[in-house]
Amino acid sequence: MNPEQWLADYGDILYRFALQRTQDSELAADLVQDTLLAAWKSKDSFSGNSSVSTWLIGILKHKWIDYLRKEIRQREHAELADGDPTAWFDTQSGKWQDKPMQWHDNPEQLCQSEQFMKVLKTCTDNLPVKQQLIFEMRELQGLDSDEICKACDVTATNLHVLLHRARLALRSCLDKRWFGGQEK
Repeated sequence: MNPEQWLADYGDILYRFALQRTQDSELAADLVQDTLLAAWKSKDSFSGNSSVSTWLIGILKHKWIDYLRKEIRQREHAELADGDPTAWFDTQSGKWQDKPMQWHDNPEQLCQSEQFMKVLKTCTDNLPVKQQLIFEMRELQGLDSDEICKACDVTATNLHVLLHRARLALRSCLDKRWFGGQEK
């Protein structure tokens, strides 16, 4: 194990891993730098039970989770009631006030459409920060509930509520921005 070679040997792998999660080149580079620094400081505790790249990626995962926790804490989490998609329901009957239209498009084909993906990105960017992070971690990065709960410091129940609200908000946004808000 030669720490002087880590950047040359593993820098690209770490950067791609970070960029895939952050979608931000500067943040990805910062996370890789923090990872290498943390690894350098703890190199003597590396037991060799895994490969160096696996060990470094594990450190990077923790750096990413730490970053997410910090972001969540620093941002204001107040959500306005009029922006709450659960307001679509009649509180007395539990039924839709305005029933959403049925989508007839093929989801696989939509995911191949660059235009649709841009609209989806715009819609996810408009979610409240915590909902956006949790939705992306679950649906785009494929993390399981336990990992997300731990990373975002939420209970399983709260996680499901946030995912539900995010999905409702995305449904509304896609209805307006992509599907035209009219029944086909």
